[in-house]
Amino acid sequence: MKNNTIIIGISGASASGKSLLANTIVSELGSKRVVVISEDSYYKDLTHLSMEERANVNFDHPDAFDHQLLLEHLKALQNGETIEVPIYDFTLHQRSEKTKTIGKHAIIVLEGILLFVEPYLRDIMDIRIFMDTPMDICLLRRLQRDVLQRGRSVKSVMDQYEATVRPMYLQFIEPSKRYADIIVPRGGENRIAIEMIKAKMRELLSER
Repeated sequence: MKNNTIIIGISGASASGKSLLANTIVSELGSKRVVVISEDSYYKDLTHLSMEERANVNFDHPDAFDHQLLLEHLKALQNGETIEVPIYDFTLHQRSEKTKTIGKHAIIVLEGILLFVEPYLRDIMDIRIFMDTPMDICLLRRLQRDVLQRGRSVKSVMDQYEATVRPMYLQFIEPSKRYADIIVPRGGENRIAIEMIKAKMRELLSER
């Protein structure tokens, strides 16, 4: 392992169970030395665009994210520094004025769709986990989430899925699976996977 701060990356398709797996593991570990950071927090701010232009942005392409800022923040955390994680407003497609303070953690659990695409992000991770969930299940989960939680219409979700979500999955996300150390099938409720990852994290925590 590179240093005292371990970075565990969890990637996979949109609505594949990444957040559920990450938050379940951290919640069940019950340690303040472990924290979750979402790649979604690092979407680029789009306040310079009109609402119509924002709606047409490809949010499933690597260019939609400020991965350089994410890298800087991860390096700062490895150096024992504190960072201010952006908070992204999905209804307005812009960053909130508020931020979330994170620092002094032994393990960072990083989750997001495109984490394994950029070599410089892959290289900073100590463990890489890929959620291998069937696309039809991901679509159903995404529909439910975006309609209920983000105020989207069913048609807008389906249009986006056909235009960018599925094509970007096939172009970027699915090929990045080959960089994973662990592949988790059946989503974020896979108890065998959860227990194995928790056991490894307990071992890492006990070493620090």
